[in-house]
Amino acid sequence: MRMRPTLSWAPTEDLSPGTTDLEPVTDALSTGGVLVLSGAGISTESGIPDYRGEGGSLSRHTPMTYQDFTASAQARRRYWARSHLGWRTFGRARPNAGHRAVAAFGRHGLLSGVITQNVDGLHQAAGSEDVVELHGSLGRAVCLSCGAFTLRRELARQLEDANVDFGPVAAAINPDGDADLTDEQVGDFRVVSCTVCGGILKPDVVFFGEAVPPRRVEHCRKLVREAASLLVLGSSLTVMSGLRFVRQAAQTGKPVLIVNRDPTRGDRHSVTRIALPLGTALTTVAGQLGIPVNDETTGPA
Repeated sequence: MRMRPTLSWAPTEDLSPGTTDLEPVTDALSTGGVLVLSGAGISTESGIPDYRGEGGSLSRHTPMTYQDFTASAQARRRYWARSHLGWRTFGRARPNAGHRAVAAFGRHGLLSGVITQNVDGLHQAAGSEDVVELHGSLGRAVCLSCGAFTLRRELARQLEDANVDFGPVAAAINPDGDADLTDEQVGDFRVVSCTVCGGILKPDVVFFGEAVPPRRVEHCRKLVREAASLLVLGSSLTVMSGLRFVRQAAQTGKPVLIVNRDPTRGDRHSVTRIALPLGTALTTVAGQLGIPVNDETTGPA
């Protein structure tokens, strides 16, 4: 029987309700060398829902797994129909104050790096450089046969041409860019193949049940080793892909600071969890540090 990936977490111990004191974050950033690890919660203010927060998509939606995608043509048809529709909204999302603040911290030399669990490209759109996309990017697709990449905007044009009458209304958009559609709405949606070899196209993201590439993991571990502290922004740390870096930092004596409104799986490894909206929290910290947060250079992901 195939095991399903871990999608939820519930605390087994009493955890602090969190604080509103931003001083530890301000102090860490003023010292420099801060490594940011961001999750879906930083993008909610851009209109992209998270997985596990209040009203999160996991309450109504089970993400596609790598095993289902590769094993079933029908699963791929369902995924691409939903993702194609979701991309129309997802691809227009703009960075919010949280993304802009992170970019400003980077410009002022306060960060040692940014690792994001998100696939939306909003950190880069806000101006952050050298962002490690832990789970890949929805901005491109990869052929499972020959490895060729296709930009998502080009793939969107191909899918539009192959499905000129496709235009259902989605009930909701999810953090992975997947729209909520019924099987009836999916209908006979036509999936396109790799233009190089005719192989199966998959979004260049790490699906649930799929491993993060080992070289990417090791690069992130190196960033943790070189950082002075780890700042977690908007992640429940439910899945091991992000939690392992929190554990690594804590085990080596590096302070872990978390800004997330709800308790996280990493709380017991942190020195504080600040339960404030990210845009408000990070803009306040930037103000305390005398760093302007502007939006003049930001655009869609």
